[in-house]
Amino acid sequence: MELDQIETYLDSPNPQNRMRAITELRNYEPNLVVPLLKRRMYDQEFVVRSFVAMGLGFKQTEEGFKLLLDLIKHDRDYGVRAEAANSLAKYGEAAIPHLVDLFRQDSNWLIRYSIFAAIEFVNYAEILFEFFTLAFKEDNLVIQQTAIASLAQLAKTPHESTTLELMLSVVNSEQADIRAQVARGLRYFDDPKAKAALVNLRQDSDYRVVGATLEGLV
Repeated sequence: MELDQIETYLDSPNPQNRMRAITELRNYEPNLVVPLLKRRMYDQEFVVRSFVAMGLGFKQTEEGFKLLLDLIKHDRDYGVRAEAANSLAKYGEAAIPHLVDLFRQDSNWLIRYSIFAAIEFVNYAEILFEFFTLAFKEDNLVIQQTAIASLAQLAKTPHESTTLELMLSVVNSEQADIRAQVARGLRYFDDPKAKAALVNLRQDSDYRVVGATLEGLV
């Protein structure tokens, strides 16, 4: 689609046309794309704004970075904020402080899940430790399981000892899903404390926990 046609579609009253226009911008250079995406930043349709957030991750410019910061702070829809967080992470090191602030300030599970998925925590162990602590202050099982799964990335790294202590701190959780996730994570640790915890978990009263201790053995 030619650029003038895209601009026409961007201003269409039909949201399907606006989304199509944003999709077609993938064929153009970032310096052309970002100002056009900006035009639909405050679209009344959240799905259009989500497309804008996604596009700003693939077409990276300094202005695009600033637009994403605006979206994660001010968009009214948590889905758009989550998409913007995912796109912001594509900008690398410069995005990390902003994602950390967002995780601290916005406890919506989808946003936090997006941040967990976007960051390579092997390089940011201290951030992961903080996220783990925050996750267990909130009553959201998905985020708690994700936090435990992320900790497993730090097995066999210089942060292994602290990581293991955090995992063991929730090994006796009342939630079977949490105990099962801990069991999956502990398999990556050679420490005697991890092996002892796994032995105990194999005697758990919940079959899901027992099954998790056996994953990877067959």
